[in-house]
Amino acid sequence: MKSLIVCVSKSHGSTRRIGDRMAEVLDAKVVEPESVDPETLGEYDLVGFGSGIYYMSVDARLRDLIRRLPAVDNVRAFTFFTSGARTIPLMDYNKPVRKQLELKGFDVIGSFSCRGFDTVGPFGLIGGINKGRPDDHDLGRAAAFATRMRKKVAGSQAAS
Repeated sequence: MKSLIVCVSKSHGSTRRIGDRMAEVLDAKVVEPESVDPETLGEYDLVGFGSGIYYMSVDARLRDLIRRLPAVDNVRAFTFFTSGARTIPLMDYNKPVRKQLELKGFDVIGSFSCRGFDTVGPFGLIGGINKGRPDDHDLGRAAAFATRMRKKVAGSQAAS
């Protein structure tokens, strides 16, 4: 199975730590959006798209890459995010990204999120929130999620 993880991680590297852990399970390379040749994504069986959440949105670099992607066929994808705040239904960071990927022809088979260390705005004045996150428990959850993604792709390839 050929996998790739596209990840934007600024500030404290929380999202990259999650992406790296998933990459270990998937035997995937982790790259930034600028390193991706959009024309080659159709060659992958599974592509992960991850970002920290900055000011209640996915990083612009990831959004720009997704806008530039050509249509693909039969490429499974997943999304993952780290955020200082809890995910709430009214602010579903996954929904717009999922919708854009599906419009490009990706089959989005899952999403993962966890808390990350956040020192933006007023949180910086108090030393930040979620210090130490993602922690070992979060990284274990990320590995288990990646295992489920791998099994879904392998199962669908075997059925083909």
